[in-house]
Amino acid sequence: MEKLISCCGLNCANCDARIATINNDNELRTKTAATWKVQYGADITPEMINCTGCREAGVKFAHCAECEIRNCVKSKGFETCADCEKLENCEITKDIHQYLPEALLNLKSLN
Repeated sequence: MEKLISCCGLNCANCDARIATINNDNELRTKTAATWKVQYGADITPEMINCTGCREAGVKFAHCAECEIRNCVKSKGFETCADCEKLENCEITKDIHQYLPEALLNLKSLN
């Protein structure tokens, strides 16, 4: 199984936004926008579903520019949160790792 670990530990290889972008799949973009609109309570359109992965070259999902986790990682010159000594006690990542523990496990597997 392909792994493309984001700054916070999510596996971008499994992300519908990345899959839709790589495959230029407008049907998946529409489905993903509808799902995320409900899931995150945000106004997300199919045109916004374009991302190659938070650490990969290419287009990014609109949230990436304001992502506190990604911005922290970049400001410290790290590749991911796995490079940080605060990995398991970080206030910035605590919510995502609480609700998606596989993200923390992905980061730990990088060390």
